[in-house]
This record gives sequence, structure tokens and C-alpha cells, in this order.
Amino acid sequence: MTLLGDAAHLMPPNGEGANLAMQDGAELGQAIVAHPDDMEAALAAYEQNMFTRAAADADDDTYQVMFGDDAPHGMVAMLTGAERPS
Repeated sequence: MTLLGDAAHLMPPNGEGANLAMQDGAELGQAIVAHPDDMEAALAAYEQNMFTRAAADADDDTYQVMFGDDAPHGMVAMLTGAERPS
């Protein structure tokens, strides 16, 4: 089993999940075309690209807001415009 889109990427509610779903679908299609007779190799190539991209995205400050030490307060503050607790 492999995942794509919002199922595969933990995303903040900023609309990026739909774009990732389209990008994931395109990359999965390219991997299948590159390995037409070996689905396992196609999935491994797709997943490696996705993991690399997701690791780079994990450095995003939004993840700290969502999962940092003051979560969920930071997320609520981001969505409501309230001050984050200190």
C-alpha cells in the first residue's frame, strides 16, 4: 500500500494538501511509466521522492506551530489571530 495527498502528508490547513495530492499523483504516474514491469520498484521510487520532499517540508515553521511545545495553543492562535502564550 502507498499513500498520496493528504493521507501521506501531515499538512496545516492552508490549502497545500490538494496541491500535494496532484503532485503525488503525477509523480506516482511518472514512477509507474519509468518501471512499467515492476510495480514494487515504481512504488519505491515514488515513495523515496515523497519522503525526501516531506522531510524538507518538515522544517517549515508551521509544523512547529502545530506540534511544538505549546500545541495546540499555537495552532489556535494562528487560526484566530490571538496572541500565542508565552
